[in-house]
Amino acid sequence: MTIHKRTAAIAVAALLGLSLVACGSSDPTDGAKAPADSITVGSAAFPENEIIAEIYAQALEAKGVKVDKKLNIGAREAYIPALENGEIDLLPEYSGNLLQYVDKEATATSSEDVAAALGDALPGKLKVLDVSKAEDKDSLNVTPEFAASEGLKTIGDLKKIDGLKVGANPEFKTRPFGLPGMERIYGITGAKFTAISDGGGPATLKALLSGKVDVADIYSTTPSILANKLVTLEDPENMFAAQNVVPLINGDKASDTVTTVLNEISAQLTTQDLLELNTKNQGPDKAAPADLAKQWLTDKGLI
Repeated sequence: MTIHKRTAAIAVAALLGLSLVACGSSDPTDGAKAPADSITVGSAAFPENEIIAEIYAQALEAKGVKVDKKLNIGAREAYIPALENGEIDLLPEYSGNLLQYVDKEATATSSEDVAAALGDALPGKLKVLDVSKAEDKDSLNVTPEFAASEGLKTIGDLKKIDGLKVGANPEFKTRPFGLPGMERIYGITGAKFTAISDGGGPATLKALLSGKVDVADIYSTTPSILANKLVTLEDPENMFAAQNVVPLINGDKASDTVTTVLNEISAQLTTQDLLELNTKNQGPDKAAPADLAKQWLTDKGLI
């Protein structure tokens, strides 16, 4: 699994059976610029990002801001140009992946360092506001039973396990944040690796629950983590670069009202929130992104 391409999350969503149904304009980037007195909120083409975009849009509307929406635009190659040319004004982003997109030589990994680097690297009028605590990124997970029996809280705790069995996408074996990172950063050696090519999906989960592997790489907001009460091991040394959810906005539209509203959202949005929202957005009785956003804002006292 790679932290450098957010498109991998789309594959995870597909594996979970999530529907990528387009909202708003049938051609979200049809070239029409947003009116000067409004703000146009966009989203990438996967459900989690659409839910966050709905949170932004509804919170702004509640404060009297005129909002248009162009959701499910696509990947960065589509929506970054749309932000730059004014077709959209605001979109939820993931800090580490955004930094890698605008500066391929960036080396920052902590939340603070990534946010600071973004301030210097973003082109033109684009800017980020306050980052949230919510992250959607690679994470190492174990079953609650294994965590309890081995006394596991952090990735570094895995060092004491002989013959550790690790399950992840094939590239995890050689990527800097995979097995090499576990050895270089946390001193974990001799791990036995099982390649599972489903982006932390059902096959990875099955391998973990059956004991075929001891620890598995699964995106941090995947509903199966919550459903199976998996223990996500803490990563105090930032082996996985920060991927904090952050508003990416055209600076011309970042009025005091807009900035305050979005920063209030970031102050309350957590990874646990994303886990719960994603869980409610799957299965035959899944709730719509707009409904989930409204309920979250209500529960947090933001509308």
